[in-house]
Amino acid sequence: MSRYNPREAEPKWQSIWADQGVDRAGREASDRPKYYVLEMFPYPSGKIHVGHSRNYAMGDVVARYKRARGFDVLHPMGWDAFGLPAENAARERQVHPRDWTLKNIEVMRGQLKRLGLSLDWDREIATCEPDYYKHQQAIFLKLMEKGLVERRKAKVNWDPVDNTVLANEQVIDGKGWRSGAPVVQRELDQWFLKITDYADSLLDGLETLDRWPEKVRLMQANWIGRSRGAHITFPFADPADAERFGMPGITVFTTRPDTIFGASFLALAPDHAITRELGQDDPFVDSFTRDCASAGTSEEEIEKAPKKGVDLGVKVLHPFDKKWKIPVWSANFVLSTYGTGAIFGSPAGDQRDLDFARKYDLDVTPVVLPPNTDAASHSIDTEAYTGPGTIYNSRFLDGLATDEAIERCITELEKVNLGQGATTYRLRDWLVSRQRYWGCPIPVIHCGTCGVVPVPDTALPVELPRDVTFDTPGNPLDRHEGWRNVDCPECGAPARRETDTLDTFVCSSWYFLRFASPWPEDKPFDADEARRWMPVDQYVGGIEHAILHLLYARFFTRAIRDCGLIDLPDGEPFAGLFTQGMVTHETYRSEDGRWLAPTEIEERDGKLVEIEGGRPVTVGAIEKMSKSKKNVVDLDDFIDTYGADAARWFVLSDSPPERDVEYTDGGVDGVWRFIQRLWSLVDERADEIPAPGKAAGNAEGEPLEIRRVAHRAIRDVTEAIESFRFNTAVAKIHDFVNALRKFRGGDDAGKAAEAEALGILAQLISPFMPHLAEACWERLGGDGMVVSAGWPEADPSLLVDNTVTIAVQVNGKRRGEIELAKGTAKDDAEAAALADPGVARSLEGLTVRKVIVVPDRIVNIVAG
Repeated sequence: MSRYNPREAEPKWQSIWADQGVDRAGREASDRPKYYVLEMFPYPSGKIHVGHSRNYAMGDVVARYKRARGFDVLHPMGWDAFGLPAENAARERQVHPRDWTLKNIEVMRGQLKRLGLSLDWDREIATCEPDYYKHQQAIFLKLMEKGLVERRKAKVNWDPVDNTVLANEQVIDGKGWRSGAPVVQRELDQWFLKITDYADSLLDGLETLDRWPEKVRLMQANWIGRSRGAHITFPFADPADAERFGMPGITVFTTRPDTIFGASFLALAPDHAITRELGQDDPFVDSFTRDCASAGTSEEEIEKAPKKGVDLGVKVLHPFDKKWKIPVWSANFVLSTYGTGAIFGSPAGDQRDLDFARKYDLDVTPVVLPPNTDAASHSIDTEAYTGPGTIYNSRFLDGLATDEAIERCITELEKVNLGQGATTYRLRDWLVSRQRYWGCPIPVIHCGTCGVVPVPDTALPVELPRDVTFDTPGNPLDRHEGWRNVDCPECGAPARRETDTLDTFVCSSWYFLRFASPWPEDKPFDADEARRWMPVDQYVGGIEHAILHLLYARFFTRAIRDCGLIDLPDGEPFAGLFTQGMVTHETYRSEDGRWLAPTEIEERDGKLVEIEGGRPVTVGAIEKMSKSKKNVVDLDDFIDTYGADAARWFVLSDSPPERDVEYTDGGVDGVWRFIQRLWSLVDERADEIPAPGKAAGNAEGEPLEIRRVAHRAIRDVTEAIESFRFNTAVAKIHDFVNALRKFRGGDDAGKAAEAEALGILAQLISPFMPHLAEACWERLGGDGMVVSAGWPEADPSLLVDNTVTIAVQVNGKRRGEIELAKGTAKDDAEAAALADPGVARSLEGLTVRKVIVVPDRIVNIVAG
């Protein structure tokens, strides 16, 4: 009996699959149904570790399974190859971003191939290649023609040392993440895609995505944030303020106009026009706005920050009471990007407003009475009441339910011309400008006479210049005069190229369409081919992309449709979505606090120490594998030791696929032992049984039972794959192997049953461990390759359970259970129940007075 050697088997089968093109999708439409499975394509950052392999393994199980079921499967791979990390590498390693990126792609492509993924490498794309981004530039110009592109001033985070715009996530404690310099906010001309034009479509479309996780749909709905409420104008108390600010009052948007009589202040964003104007003359206001500008700018940071404000010295009138004057403040928790950049504070019904009011000793008037609460005793201390109830302390709204009061308040506001019902969105237009080199150039030219001029189609692509340096902070394109300075395509006058590049999310917003037909040179994709394959039937990726990438891709597909590039009526690119959990691993730190890799430590005398120097190691939390904390297991090292199938089997076993799975040496050793047991089972019996592929007819007794086990395994594994319960499929295969190890064929009928079952086993493991499956199929003498053998079909007659398990109770308490053939006569069931050892013990010293038999369900014995 031999041992299975993945080092020999895996390269062999990968070479055969490649030579025979078994993973290639059909170039032309066929009678076979299509199935498009896609994993979110990777950024080529270096090397893949075992944690990265999980989503690829999941997608590959689906691709192989669907191909075995007769589908024409499209399963492509490419590289999200632009981005800031390449520029950082250029500065740190003195290497060009393109060279660094292409080298990483070469390494990672080899690793994915070693995993045995059934990918159609003929369709490989890299977004940094001009033959990809020239089409992206063409799409951008189509969007401009459609009115979906806009250039306007926008407030951005500016690092004065690195001379670049930073994303909110790159501002840490008000400082640039790389330079450590205090970040300032500037207004710059920026490019936007008008995603807000599709807010309703994007929100309503979520209702159709019934194969998406509910959590993801909710996250997107909250991000779009459609809110029904009212715009309310609070007139200035002093007519001089109306003249000074050039408006009759301050308009706010609120979703709770029913709480209008609880208003105790108005709050403006620190960068609201009124706040800025007052700051020109008031040093306290100016200092406050500067402090807010240098603090964190993400909504999460603003939400968590202590509530701060400054009294602007302005008062407004209540819309329903001209004698009621309300102070106007500026507050750090009000965003200029939501609503009008102004709110009215009703502290009893909003926690932020309450915290602010308590801090600055502002009035707190409860106006919503919770259900089953006495108005005389209800009060608000440190916790606002935000739920529904009955309105009180609110004049003409008293006694109304909150939803009724909202509509009544809107009606009354419209009567006095100080408000109207409105719908607003949290969603903002997509800012796509990036002040960096390694991205897709924006294909426009700025002319002093003609303004913004699109680059002619015949001049695409606008390629990035190769001869740039990164020894000076800022965008190298700004300094490259030979590339930047051009003639205007319209008037011929001296002009300049746009030096901003596109956000890399643009690259990933349509790549799935290019995968469908990556060959046309004159257009982004062939419309017929794209329509044939779209939508993606199963998309697999991390929950971290639940909002931005997935939302942008949904918008982009709709926009491309409306530009006439594709016929996709609902505009939804991904019919099914699965978000997988992470692979986790212990973390390790040295005495001086350095992160240590698992390969840098070992156990000595029962304690973990550094291999070099023997210093003690501290074991930290179990966290997702990440290069920053070094708790990664290199994929190449793993495959060298255990093989690709072991990696695939490990990341798919134990935990449900949406949950994290912990990497442990014991778990990996268990996988290795299982692989060897399975191979031994096949190897030791292959010479004694016929070739697989035929049903074993006329089986009885044990042969019949092993056939039942095999066909139930087909049913269970099929159902598990279809429902993305890969860990359940793994468990069912373990059970199947255990049953086969206990069975020996014996006579011809037994050997035929064994041959059928072992053949089925090879077919069932093929999506999970394809190399081992091929080796088993070959060893068993199967015809051709298992990848071409199709998916086994369960015989319905073998799925019928001919026995039932019946509970036996004595005086109402469960005392045992018996296995009987279905339809067993009552007398026989009674006799079997009384003969059960556990039941007999419970009846010692008692007299059986009555036996009640419910056929195929229960036996109840009454004794005393």
